Amino acid sequence: MKWLIRILFILVAVAGLVIGALLLMPGDKLGKILAEQVKAQTGRELTLSGDVRLSFWPVLGMETGPVTFGNAPWASSEPMLSAQSLAVGVDASALLAGDVRIRRVVAEDPVLRLELSQGRGNWEMSAPQTGASNTGSGNADAPAPNSAAPAETGTVTLDQLELSNARLVYVENGVPQMDFSGVDLKASWPDVTAPMKMSASMPVPGGAVEVDLEIPDLPAFSSGAVTPLVLGLTAPGGEISFDGRVNLAGEMDGKTHVRTTNTDAMLAAFGQGGVSVPMGLGRVADVSGHMTYTKDGRISLRDMRAVLDQNSFDGAADIVIASPPKITARLSTGDLDLTQATAGSAPNSGGTGGGGKQAPEGWSQAPIDASPLSLANGTIRLKASSIAIPDMTFGPSDLSLSLDRSRAVLKMEPATLFSGKLTGEVVANNRNGLSVGGNLTATGIDLKQALTTLGGVERLSGTASGTLQFLGVGQTEAQIMRSLSGKGSLDVGKGVISGFDLDRLMGRGEGSGGTTVFNSLTATYTIQDGNLTNNDLLMQLDNFRADGSGRVGLGARDIDYVFTPVALRANGGNGIAVPVRIKGPWSDPSIKPDLSKVIEAATEEKLKELEQDAKDKALKKAGEELNTTISDSEQVEDALKQKLEDEAKKGLLKLLGRD
Repeated sequence: MKWLIRILFILVAVAGLVIGALLLMPGDKLGKILAEQVKAQTGRELTLSGDVRLSFWPVLGMETGPVTFGNAPWASSEPMLSAQSLAVGVDASALLAGDVRIRRVVAEDPVLRLELSQGRGNWEMSAPQTGASNTGSGNADAPAPNSAAPAETGTVTLDQLELSNARLVYVENGVPQMDFSGVDLKASWPDVTAPMKMSASMPVPGGAVEVDLEIPDLPAFSSGAVTPLVLGLTAPGGEISFDGRVNLAGEMDGKTHVRTTNTDAMLAAFGQGGVSVPMGLGRVADVSGHMTYTKDGRISLRDMRAVLDQNSFDGAADIVIASPPKITARLSTGDLDLTQATAGSAPNSGGTGGGGKQAPEGWSQAPIDASPLSLANGTIRLKASSIAIPDMTFGPSDLSLSLDRSRAVLKMEPATLFSGKLTGEVVANNRNGLSVGGNLTATGIDLKQALTTLGGVERLSGTASGTLQFLGVGQTEAQIMRSLSGKGSLDVGKGVISGFDLDRLMGRGEGSGGTTVFNSLTATYTIQDGNLTNNDLLMQLDNFRADGSGRVGLGARDIDYVFTPVALRANGGNGIAVPVRIKGPWSDPSIKPDLSKVIEAATEEKLKELEQDAKDKALKKAGEELNTTISDSEQVEDALKQKLEDEAKKGLLKLLGRD
């Protein structure tokens, strides 16, 4: 028994001497020994600076000053990990049992660089191979001498990971995918069967992004398998949640939910500062659906429900993350309200001619902010019960919006507007200054609604069809309207012109209360420099027809037009044709008989009367001279011939002595 006590005493003494030697050993010596052991186990260089302090029980721990840990041989030359200080503690009793229970890893100002290339991660480590390879002859399947089956490794768990003011870099196939600074991170994985929980905070413009993450099966995730993931993110202006599946490459599939109270602030937090979301398109947003994200930067949303301000949408979308993003979506909505979409989008200054203020009875001089045309590329298909925009409302509509490098094309297939249908397309191009154009066909349009809304003209009503091609250039409404060019046609069924009574004007004495009711109206027109010119207007009425020609100033918002009514019946001799001139601003044009035309017509008629009177007198005088009745100029010639023949006969008879 004494020998056993002696042996134990010797072991304790040796252990005490070893521990004492380690404790008394200078820090640089300890650092060198640790670096050699780490390199032997991982093949990576470990550099420790400053004093190295060790603890042995119950936690085998180490604290050091500045530290760097080398990268994989195939990765970049920068270290995988560096920090100003590092503290690591491992449960000593668990280590004796073959398990690695990490009590704590605390690092100050660390830089963690994770790299993935051809399926290899720089966080995967193994001891370097030593000894010569088996190149001799013999059974190729036989194990090499002194080789041993790989030993089973124990479990690895983590009680506490804490990184303070960290920089996290993720590189995939040599291309940086993520680089965040100022990150505070905490993680815990206390048991192999327990979920790994992590929280992180990172400063961003306007505040900080907070992330909470939970992976229920960390070993499966680390091996590359698809595993469940629960993620919550809060940022200035909103929050994002995800509950689904994920793999090591960052691909995701599951339910996602995005809520924002200030979308502009949230976009700025993610590096999209300066973007102003139009009112009605998600300044406050609530979007949910089933999301799939692939490592090539593609996001698909299915069963999507989006509430953007006062509007709601259902549908599906595909997004390619790029600069700018590419969006393909099919959406449906009920009543879409975009009446405030342009509110606050442009400062009310800088316009020409008006200092940014809207001129009285004129188009706005405020600059148009067309920058939203560059926010994205792609195609969005929308079906809506109604769409309200400033100053007008569309009925049930099927629209398709294509965006390509600051050029938008809106196709109507069809759109309901002013109680009728519009088909065709409208284009807004902001690549080299703003221009707008279109090619439209309209049927069943309520003419009074259209003219009142578009130009403040309320005197003409009816149901119209027509075509319109147009192009305008400028940075304000006024510039665009004054530059318009194009052509079109108009065909109106039965309608009314208020403000003058054509029947009374034509002297019938039967008015219709200051209005003119017509059966049809047709016209074609051209547009140049903001002026619409028409020369073939034809209006059919019960008793008259009216031809029209003149100019409509689309840019100047004025009109100079002449209607010329023509009696279709004798009218009992009680009336004459009196042209009507419409002249002045759209808001209050003067409508009155064109006296100059009347005078011209009267003068022409008087001249005709004088001419006829002179002709009648000449014919009478000729008849007296020729001793016959003459009613027209042809009879004068015949009578003169007859008179000459008679005189010739008389002369001949005298010559022959027969008189």
